Amino acid sequence: MTDAVRPSRLDPQIAARIKRDANGLMAAIAQQYDTGEVLMLGWMDDEALHRTLTTGRCTYWSRSRQEYWVKGETSGHLQLVKSVALDCDGDAILVRVDQVGAACHTGDRTCFDADVLAAAAAGERPAAAAVPGRPGREG
Repeated sequence: MTDAVRPSRLDPQIAARIKRDANGLMAAIAQQYDTGEVLMLGWMDDEALHRTLTTGRCTYWSRSRQEYWVKGETSGHLQLVKSVALDCDGDAILVRVDQVGAACHTGDRTCFDADVLAAAAAGERPAAAAVPGRPGREG
């Protein structure tokens, strides 16, 4: 399915900046606006983004049900939009929200705390390491 199948009212200037997958979708990360906590990953097409920008509530595209859904519409676990940003490649959206209740469909606050994977080695930042391409800044 492509985004041509689902008409959108998204501003054409915004739409022109977005890179979509073969199904007309982009990843949308929901993050708690005041703590930085990553809450969940959902999928948006142009119309879901338009609805999110214009209603102040996160709207996603359900890949399994092939329909739009508003976070919290049935559960009461709302995502109230504080800001929306497109990443530098234009293929992902960061939605900073005020999460009311659980973000995860399992009832957990976040979708990322139930199955933490063990890493072979914890990465450590070297002292005074410069970030390539950014003179005078430490990484």
